Amino acid sequence: MSWMNHSTVTEFVVVGLSGQPELQGIFFIIFLFIYLVALLGNVIIVIAIIYNTTLHSPMYLFLLVLGMVDIVCTSTIIPKMLENMLLMDKTISYEGCMSQLFFFTWSLGAEMVLFTAMAYDRYVAICFPLHYSTIMNRNMCMLILCIVMVIAIANSWVHTGLILRLTFCGPNTINHFFCEIPPLLALSCSPVRTNEVMVFVADIALAMGDFILTCISYGFIIAAILRIRTTEGKRKAFSTCSSHLLVVSLYYSPVIYTYIRPASTYNFERDKVVAALYTLVTPTLNPLVYSFRNKEIQGGIKRVFSFLKCH
Repeated sequence: MSWMNHSTVTEFVVVGLSGQPELQGIFFIIFLFIYLVALLGNVIIVIAIIYNTTLHSPMYLFLLVLGMVDIVCTSTIIPKMLENMLLMDKTISYEGCMSQLFFFTWSLGAEMVLFTAMAYDRYVAICFPLHYSTIMNRNMCMLILCIVMVIAIANSWVHTGLILRLTFCGPNTINHFFCEIPPLLALSCSPVRTNEVMVFVADIALAMGDFILTCISYGFIIAAILRIRTTEGKRKAFSTCSSHLLVVSLYYSPVIYTYIRPASTYNFERDKVVAALYTLVTPTLNPLVYSFRNKEIQGGIKRVFSFLKCH
């Protein structure tokens, strides 16, 4: 391919979370556990929603797509990360690095827009319950998901394409645990100003824009909750909203922090910990916060396991 001529580097060395060999075994166990929890949790949610026709509504369709996005995100990063922890040769090919960058950037964009879509769905359901089925009909739901996918793919193509134009002539050591935009920009032998500008624009438009829209939706939801007369109803609604806002803040805040700065200000030892929040922690928490506490999802999971036992 023609873009291969832009770089003399054929592979990258990935440092990982720590360069200390004595910690690799501990990290391997921790992140294998995180991966299995995230993968199993999201797969169960996806199967439960697909299998149960009672869950084929906009809210659960968004959760289904969120589960798939989280599976892509964790599977793009953690298996290679675990492999590098076990092997002395902690390398990833140039093509593999670009592929990892593309799928991670896609999942990052998709998740941010999905959080906003899910907040809007809950806003309509709580603030306009009598008109919910009319507003969030099948066509509107499909339109929103199409917008999510178009934005995610466009965002990923732009940033990956700009990285492919850069020249990497050495060093080839990525001081990170996967191929992300900031550490790759730090290794480039060619100017990265255009990349930094596009990353900044995406951070403002996608991360900050979606975060503000999500908070506005939850602001209207909380105002509607305050009008609920029963104390128990308020308590349950506030508990759900607070947990959702916690996960959303845990996702958007480190993303905004990571991508809003120029390459010259990166501190990779600190930024690796920050990146772990939106690449590893949030995909693990999403099934617990958004799905497993939901009684309809719990019922759907029970029906799936009952079906499997009968067969």
